Amino acid sequence: MELQGKIALVTGGAHRLGRALALALAEAGCDIALHYHASAGPAADTAGEIRSLGRRAVALPADLSSTQQIEGLFRSLDEAFEGLDILINSAAILEAVDLLDVSETDWQRTIDLNLKAAFFCLQQAARRMQRRGGGSIVNISDVAGLRPWARYPIHSISKAGIEMLTQVAALALAPDIRVNAVAPGPVLRPERMSAERWRSLGSRLPLQRTGTPDDITQAVLFLLRNDFMTGETITVDGGDRLT
Repeated sequence: MELQGKIALVTGGAHRLGRALALALAEAGCDIALHYHASAGPAADTAGEIRSLGRRAVALPADLSSTQQIEGLFRSLDEAFEGLDILINSAAILEAVDLLDVSETDWQRTIDLNLKAAFFCLQQAARRMQRRGGGSIVNISDVAGLRPWARYPIHSISKAGIEMLTQVAALALAPDIRVNAVAPGPVLRPERMSAERWRSLGSRLPLQRTGTPDDITQAVLFLLRNDFMTGETITVDGGDRLT
């Protein structure tokens, strides 16, 4: 796919990894629909940065745990742009909880955003892409979906679901729409983690360092541009899965 002039929707695009993805797509020539939930200020700032790059940008609010609000998000997208070529399913939460203490509320909060929202955003996006003659979707998975994290059981389950969603959708939507995923490892320090702990985590990897959001954006751009890849996950983790 040639990215120049394409229209992309990035969920969770106001800050952190979603912001990096939105800016990378804009730098590659895409116009951006920037989804956010509660981060109106950062979303406006990111949209402003995209416009400074000479691309169109609109910040669209929605609570993606609600299918009704997902439908509203895509109606707003239809009003702002003439179609959709790219979806980056990036919005997610990461919450630690002991397996035996998980409540139904805990379960719904993570599954609704990490998995249900990704599915229904993909569904809405694919319908629009079919009308355009094709498109490309990249789901942001996680190494936790490939190797279980006992402290984050619901997150691990949700991201394992993203892996299967990627494969099922790639098969169902071929040949016109490609669906792939990127599974990041430690590329962005959690807000509650100390810098010392972050450095220690990186030192245990085969590459002996943590990554950066740019490592993920480059993998996403590769998947969007390579027209002979679908149903695949690129793991970007500094070799963590090897240990």
